[in-house]
Amino acid sequence: MIGLNLVGWIILTPILGSVVVVNEKYSTLASAGVTLILVLLLKPLLPIISQFYVNTLTWYLMVMVAGVYLLSAVYSVFYLEKKGPQERNYYYFLNLFVASMLFTLSVNNLGLMWVGLEATTTSSVLLVTFEGTPTALEAGWRYLLLVSSGVTFAFISVILFYYGLHTLTITEVLYAHFSPLFSLASAIALLGFGTKAGVFPMNTWLPDAHSEAPSPVSALFSGVLLPVAVYILHITFTIAPLPSLYSWLATISILVSSLMMASQRYYKRLFAYSTIENMNFALLGVAVNSLTGLVILLVTHAFAKAGAFYASGSLLRNKGSKEIDEHGLYGSPILASSFLLSSLAVTGAPPFGNFLGEFLILSSVIKHGLIPQFWIVIVSLTISFISVNYHVSRMIFKGEPYQEKHRELSIIAMISALIPLILGIVGVLL
Repeated sequence: MIGLNLVGWIILTPILGSVVVVNEKYSTLASAGVTLILVLLLKPLLPIISQFYVNTLTWYLMVMVAGVYLLSAVYSVFYLEKKGPQERNYYYFLNLFVASMLFTLSVNNLGLMWVGLEATTTSSVLLVTFEGTPTALEAGWRYLLLVSSGVTFAFISVILFYYGLHTLTITEVLYAHFSPLFSLASAIALLGFGTKAGVFPMNTWLPDAHSEAPSPVSALFSGVLLPVAVYILHITFTIAPLPSLYSWLATISILVSSLMMASQRYYKRLFAYSTIENMNFALLGVAVNSLTGLVILLVTHAFAKAGAFYASGSLLRNKGSKEIDEHGLYGSPILASSFLLSSLAVTGAPPFGNFLGEFLILSSVIKHGLIPQFWIVIVSLTISFISVNYHVSRMIFKGEPYQEKHRELSIIAMISALIPLILGIVGVLL
């Protein structure tokens, strides 16, 4: 009962940050800090099986959400320039966005998980359009249209699962079911929930939304929203496994995103395509049942990609340009280091935790005999590693020295970028 109540408070705390205290900025900071503390206190009480279902995998993902939430809340205090109603709306929807993700991760019902994921769309679309520019409004419209269409397919899959299972309680059905009905439901779920997870070809909304949203929101999108969708796909895959379909679609998505990275002109879009690659790598981990590699990759990627978008926000706030150019970031060592560490992490360079997660997943790919997928992924990783780090190196080491004006933003980016490095070193030592 204590664990059940604690999960309830974890979900409610971000909402209380908007409705209880008048000053949304500092109440959001307080709610983010309390949320992370409550999630950490949940660990000794696992597993929790009732109206909520929280196991070790879920707990790590909740820590991931709460951690990036806290960093984005702190970052937003220094990043936002708009005041008044716009600022209040920003924090209100930010808190609702996080509460929706925490609810989706912890609820013990596949239908309610669908409701929670739909709630993330409602709250986050207004964050995408926060800047109010024509391109931001267009990105928000495309995001709403495509993701809502995908969630409609996801709802059809939920109906099919209920028709075959006669219940949507996850803990009662979390084992493999084999029939044409369940195979169809799982395939439609991959199409529907995969839209939110960045699976090709339903991922065209993602680069637009990530590049136009405020940087702390982009960090939440890339770092934690997409992993929540991947977690739902893990549930549907466990109920109705389709390893060939999941592994091949993940592999194709990785290949396409890596090719897109090579030709990018804008650094936020570059990191958005990198997110597509990493999320589909995680989906490949789902297909080969590499849960350890999955959780390591998702958690370390969350902080690495958040660091990349925080660093991008610092540069964008000063220069106003989103283009990959010779920015001379070596003139600001903290910002340059943040970009470099984040880029190395998201491309799977050792000893970052992302490398360890990818290594474990690829080992499982070989064990399952998926040799064609293995070599396609290896080639794709090579392309993405060269592309991302070439673009970022050009931004750092070429051009006139950059004079930093928002040092606090770069410090937050550095903290976030160091987390996957620390986790990787600890993981290797253990």
